[in-house]
Amino acid sequence: MEVILKEDVNKLGHRGDVVKVADGYGRNYLLPEKLAIEATLANKAVIEQMKASAVRKSAKEKTGAEQLATQLSEVELVFERKVGENEHLFGSVTSGDIAQQLEAKGFTIDRRKISLEEPLKTIGEYHVPVKLHREVTSHVKVTVKGDQPEAEAVTTTA
Repeated sequence: MEVILKEDVNKLGHRGDVVKVADGYGRNYLLPEKLAIEATLANKAVIEQMKASAVRKSAKEKTGAEQLATQLSEVELVFERKVGENEHLFGSVTSGDIAQQLEAKGFTIDRRKISLEEPLKTIGEYHVPVKLHREVTSHVKVTVKGDQPEAEAVTTTA
């Protein structure tokens, strides 16, 4: 099935591209979510207009993303988690946790835009990339702490 993308889709293409996808993926995901339209002759005639507006929209989004990137670079998030041996966390800090705390600070960012290779499972300081636009990536400082101070080893003298 050939479709025309109305929005950028990760690992598929950018707005205005004509791509060939599996029938089920197109019918069950791209079309209902309004991420694409079928590539018919009538719709192909509209592609040029879409591409022109996509360039304008992309430029506007990029400007907004750059402003947001400068604000996000100053944000520092702190997470407290239970800690086991070797400063290994019982839970982990995921992209969903980061998105939730960013939202609490007034930034609405989809968790899928937070590029964590895998959840953070150890105590430390991390710089987590946030892809705001295909050309704009910001970094958020994330600090993971233990929820209790390290317990001193109790020694008993006989």
